[in-house]
Amino acid sequence: MAPGLPHRALPLLLLLLPPPPARPAGRPYAPTWESLDARPLPRWFDEAKLGVFLHWGVFSVPAFGSEWFWWYWQGEKKPEFVQFMKQYYPPDFKYEDFGPQFTARFFNASQWADLIQASGAKYMVLTSKHHEGFTLWGSKYSWNWNAVDEGPARDIVKELAVAIRSRTDLRFGLYYSLFEWFNPLFLADKSSSFHTRQFPVSKTLPELYELVNTYQPEVLWADGDGGAPDSYWNSTGFLAWLYNESPVRDTVVTNDRWGDGTICKHGGYYTCSDRYNPEHILQHKWENCMTIDKVSWGYRRNAGILDYITIEELVKLLVETVSCGGNLLMNIGPTEDGTISPIFEERLRQMGAWLNVNGEAIYGTHPWKSSNDTVTPDVKLLGHGQSLNWTFWEQSGFVVNLPQLSIGQLPCKWGWALALSHVV
Repeated sequence: MAPGLPHRALPLLLLLLPPPPARPAGRPYAPTWESLDARPLPRWFDEAKLGVFLHWGVFSVPAFGSEWFWWYWQGEKKPEFVQFMKQYYPPDFKYEDFGPQFTARFFNASQWADLIQASGAKYMVLTSKHHEGFTLWGSKYSWNWNAVDEGPARDIVKELAVAIRSRTDLRFGLYYSLFEWFNPLFLADKSSSFHTRQFPVSKTLPELYELVNTYQPEVLWADGDGGAPDSYWNSTGFLAWLYNESPVRDTVVTNDRWGDGTICKHGGYYTCSDRYNPEHILQHKWENCMTIDKVSWGYRRNAGILDYITIEELVKLLVETVSCGGNLLMNIGPTEDGTISPIFEERLRQMGAWLNVNGEAIYGTHPWKSSNDTVTPDVKLLGHGQSLNWTFWEQSGFVVNLPQLSIGQLPCKWGWALALSHVV
């Protein structure tokens, strides 16, 4: 074959902007799902389309198997995790002993911010606290098990928030696990079938208010309900405060993980499951949170090259997600010392390079719905610039004649987009 564009399905997205949301004047949101779910999603989130997730915590120290290391070792007692600890650590070693080894010695918030900006993402989400309970800020409700009192002796959340806001145009977001695997207060509540509420009253809710008031995240990504209903967490009460009174009340977006049974049912946008991809248009805004490492959200020292999603797969996933109205939240896992491995850096920079050419077909778009394309004379290949010839076929749509381009003339790698002008 003569050199030219490969035969691939091309992302065709109509560049339309959604109408701005209108907040009901003088009608505060009540602490009920009916009222909270009626809140319009802030416009910026639907326009953003792409975010970067960062899973970082004490689990990054063993960096083996998964960020669920502690649970797999001492909860489920999976043989490979038990054997790992027997082989490499003394018999009296506790998970808490990993805390001082979480050094973050090479963590540079400015470098992280610049890399995330280079990816083409419009928002980022950092794990402020995972199910292990270790907070990446100096929470006064997590005494001696946080990044200021232990390990780094630094306020990671603050440093990254400052860097993101001073160096980029990204929206700053935080992940927060509602429950903690081995917290005695949570376990006591669980043993009472959640009829007592010691843990949310003394830990979860105070930390959530502390996070929002101190760092003002514009994405609040809740996770890990521990099997407890939203009434146990007082999720509706907290969200009513978040939407009515908090310092981010007009711009914050929240997901759907606020208690057992709320996922894919309540919240600002739906996640439904990890790596969720419905492959059709939903009537509610949704997000596909996925990992570049196919196996783990946290960094793994034992990962092989085939465990990482290729850039071709990543671009395809972004296009599929956006074409059905979703956002893609792609996750990386930094190492315990705060470095981002070259494989993750490469994927982020590759995505940014692709979006530099094709971003017009991604950002601010809506899924394309049209009943008549015959009146438009203009079709062009993004990054190529010149109009293309096309032929309308009554039964099967239209055929675009793509230009014969050498490898060096291609506008980008990994996927190409056609822009249609004057479509009605």
